[in-house]
Amino acid sequence: MREIIFYSNTSGQCPVKDFIRALPAKEREKLLWVLALVRDLPMVPQEYFKKLQNTDGIWEIRAQHGNNAFRILGFKDGGKRVVLTNAFSKKTQKTASQEIALAEQRKKEYQGGK
Repeated sequence: MREIIFYSNTSGQCPVKDFIRALPAKEREKLLWVLALVRDLPMVPQEYFKKLQNTDGIWEIRAQHGNNAFRILGFKDGGKRVVLTNAFSKKTQKTASQEIALAEQRKKEYQGGK
């Protein structure tokens, strides 16, 4: 079982929680279901949770509801903790480089704050 942590910025805002709260109910339910898989399954299928190549240890949580695709980026902190840094609706095939850069920046902030 993994522990899921939501990154908070210095003013206490939690971007991933804000994103999830803003979703319509059905989409929010699907995303929360995928987060439960990541938390509870020892081996999560790559369809839902995979490491992004050519990044500084960034992982992607993937959810889809109908034609709407959602991604949550984050990183592993130790063996059993996943820190979620940012979330977005995915509109193209490739994960946006600015979203990856944001996740890497927040990872550095988080690790520097320890």
